[in-house]
Amino acid sequence: MYFLDGKRGIDTSKVFRTANIDMPLRRTRDGAFKVPSGVELLVGLSTDFFVEEADEWRGEAWDAIRRRPDVLFRILTKRASRLASCLPPDWGDGYENVMLQVTTENQARADERLSILRDIPARHKGFMAAPFLGPVDAEQYLATGQFEQVLCGGENYDGARPCHYEWVKSLSDQCRRNDVTFDFIETGTVFVKDGKTYRIPDKRTQSQQAFRSGLSFVGKPVRYKLRHPEGMLFDEPIVLHTLAFRDICETCGSRLTCNGCSNCGACERAGSPQPQSEE
Repeated sequence: MYFLDGKRGIDTSKVFRTANIDMPLRRTRDGAFKVPSGVELLVGLSTDFFVEEADEWRGEAWDAIRRRPDVLFRILTKRASRLASCLPPDWGDGYENVMLQVTTENQARADERLSILRDIPARHKGFMAAPFLGPVDAEQYLATGQFEQVLCGGENYDGARPCHYEWVKSLSDQCRRNDVTFDFIETGTVFVKDGKTYRIPDKRTQSQQAFRSGLSFVGKPVRYKLRHPEGMLFDEPIVLHTLAFRDICETCGSRLTCNGCSNCGACERAGSPQPQSEE
């Protein structure tokens, strides 16, 4: 995000409360929620939900999450050490509509963060090896049955460090042995396979190559018991939306865990240059 915000002239180091913090609670003129039931929302995608500067208004975000039990909220953090102190007072065993995820870039981070998340009560847990900077043995954590989903992808943009096929294959195999969904979303800018280094600056091509690797795996289904907000007059089951807007989505590495897009078509217009290899 520092790289992308820098191109837009934004200082990513400045943390502030946005005007959209109550977005999940906003309604249309007819009283319906603008965010419909069954949608997945990525919380703090361009920041970290548990960043210290957000302590004073994080309660507002938890309130919105609590009041929309019909929407799934995914929270990814590097600050696993702050999880226990930043959960809401009524968290209990976790909110049914929240998946907590930590990043695990290498073995050191995996051992540090997964051991913390393992001991945190939560209905749904996962982790993301991205940027994937070194091999990760997560077998002991996956074997607990607590982790329902694993994503991984290489590093991007200027100065990207390499991601190795063997690391991805190993983590994929671990997930298969434990029946946990594994999603290889992108190779990253620098990808190493069979002794060759491939430079792939285009993210669409990265995603295609990840999909074509066959390393992604659908494990046991994740059961989200979403329910309608209080005051609704009906009680039928809520299911997550299945979103794939274009033909291009059929070969996207993020397909297994995608929460949809705006259907703007920018990914198609960008094209897909071929990877460049070097010995």
